[in-house]
Amino acid sequence: MISIQQFAFNPYRENTYVLFDESLECVIIDPGMYDGDEQNELVRFIKENKLKPVLLLNTHCHIDHVLGNKFVYDNWSLKPQFHAGELSVLQAIPGYATQMGFEYELSPEPEVFLGETGTVKFGNSQLELIFAPGHSPAHLCFYAAADNFLIGGDVLFYTSIGRTDLPGGNHAQLINSIRNNLFILPNDCRVYPGHGQFTTIGFEKQHNPFLQS
Repeated sequence: MISIQQFAFNPYRENTYVLFDESLECVIIDPGMYDGDEQNELVRFIKENKLKPVLLLNTHCHIDHVLGNKFVYDNWSLKPQFHAGELSVLQAIPGYATQMGFEYELSPEPEVFLGETGTVKFGNSQLELIFAPGHSPAHLCFYAAADNFLIGGDVLFYTSIGRTDLPGGNHAQLINSIRNNLFILPNDCRVYPGHGQFTTIGFEKQHNPFLQS
């Protein structure tokens, strides 16, 4: 069984997730730590629970989701894994970070890119890849079928959806991704988004104003 620890980091209150199971191997998803206090909070949790980070995953590569990539690499020698279609998004960050008031530590680039489908494994667990572009060009979500939850990034939020006005965003594509790739999951599947509170697939089918046909 996978346990989930959620942190809200950086000025965007981005949700960083640590997933771990009884093996004590863990996955760090979308590390958004920005200052020393946030970095210490993540390290403290990992040490107190005797976890061993084995994977660094990014749902997508907007700045608020990758601010901690370099820190994770420096501490656990993990390079990020994400879809190759997000590489240009990552490489664009140094060009705009200072305008947004961020001191950005350059993220390492992947040695392994993730596909549109497939699985990633850690410990005794696995996550299925779900391709869900629209908020960004090659956004991935990570679905734990055995535990019925989704790490959703910035695709689907509680009564909302990801913004589509950033480079590579496409509103129609995002709606299509949600309807065709996420709404096929069980209604009681918990969705842990990139910002804000968790929700469920069934609740969003019924109540999300952006997805009412």
